[in-house]
Amino acid sequence: MAELKTFQGGIHPPYNKELASGKAIKPAPIPSEVVIHLQQHVGAPCEPLVKEGDRVEVGQKIGEAQAFVSAPVHASVSGVVKAITEVPNFTGAKVRSVVITPDATQPEFQKKPGKDLESLTAEEIREIAKEAGLVGMGGAAFPTHVKITPPSDKPIDTVIINACECEPFLTCDHRLLLERTDDLIAGARLLKTAVGASRVIIGVEANKMDAVDALRSRASSYRDVEVEVLEVKYPEGAEKMLIFALTGRKVPPGKLPSEVGCLVQNVGTAVALYEAAAWGKPLYERVVTVTGPGVREPANLLARVGTPVSVLLEACGGLVGNPVKLIMGGPMTGWTQPDAKTPVVKGTSGVVVLTSEMVDLGEESECVRCGKCVEVCPMFLSPNFIVQSTKRGQWDRAEMWGALDCFECGCCSYQCPAYIPHVQYVRKAKAEIAARKKK
Repeated sequence: MAELKTFQGGIHPPYNKELASGKAIKPAPIPSEVVIHLQQHVGAPCEPLVKEGDRVEVGQKIGEAQAFVSAPVHASVSGVVKAITEVPNFTGAKVRSVVITPDATQPEFQKKPGKDLESLTAEEIREIAKEAGLVGMGGAAFPTHVKITPPSDKPIDTVIINACECEPFLTCDHRLLLERTDDLIAGARLLKTAVGASRVIIGVEANKMDAVDALRSRASSYRDVEVEVLEVKYPEGAEKMLIFALTGRKVPPGKLPSEVGCLVQNVGTAVALYEAAAWGKPLYERVVTVTGPGVREPANLLARVGTPVSVLLEACGGLVGNPVKLIMGGPMTGWTQPDAKTPVVKGTSGVVVLTSEMVDLGEESECVRCGKCVEVCPMFLSPNFIVQSTKRGQWDRAEMWGALDCFECGCCSYQCPAYIPHVQYVRKAKAEIAARKKK
């Protein structure tokens, strides 16, 4: 068997995907109240287009982007605006939000007469992505219309669909690969047209061979679509790692994939672009994997944006065992939650509940200089020195050691025998460096 494509570094944590990978996508219940943040993306927050007491319909734009790097938000249910107020998001930051009381009965989404996808121009596709409020659905939530508007001096020749889903436990993309195969390929080809690329590569880890078979069967009709199998390794799906593994191109530090002629998009984003272009459907719902040993019946749920996590957990039969940690996103890059009130946003790929048997609550101690964090860092950084500089408040040195190049995959923390939370130190360093540069 040929050697699988991959990158240097990384780790092999237990994947635990079997809990939900065989569960077909099903609709989540409509909650008694949805909370839709006016900022669910990288960039400027939206201004509300509605006020308390207004009636809204599902898919109606309720927040308008006020800057190029932003994305509008839409009502995920039909109902009445209860309030516009600040509500904590998954990071704990308070965000202006539209609270909606849904109607008892929700209408089916009515598909609009679609255009011929093959006839759409690049500009039309970018406008569709913008109006639909599309963002990167792998968690980064960068506005899609911005990402598919590369600088004129950075031509893109390759669109890469990140179908690795390398985070443990998560399976929402795997289900989309199996259940929405044709729509994914159509969305990927729209991305190709938008940036003027000549080919699409769909990269899938080797633990999803059923998806590889489905994709290759459908992609055989297109000369511009390739399907490649990658080694199962974390973080295989990180942009720079994936680009190198598939093309051999190295994105320079501090630069974007466009520097080497590539655009990387997530599976969910490609499917959402297809829905926006073919059906006129804005992004107001997404597939969320609800899983972990603390969930009674793990599932992949199609959840409306603004649905509280508690509703998703109830839909999965509630909690079981001795749950001690609730995470929005995957266990490597997600955010621990203090409770289950947090609403789903466009970038919520999963809800993971870990039990006491899976959580090692060791206390942080001094670095033992084992070098494991350096060994596994896929960016070839020295996380130990970033931590040391951060502890000493030496922000120039933290930047010199590459704090700004770290994309917070968490491999260093996972391997550290001293329980040092490297990512927390990196985030602190990034915040301090950014604050100093604004002065």
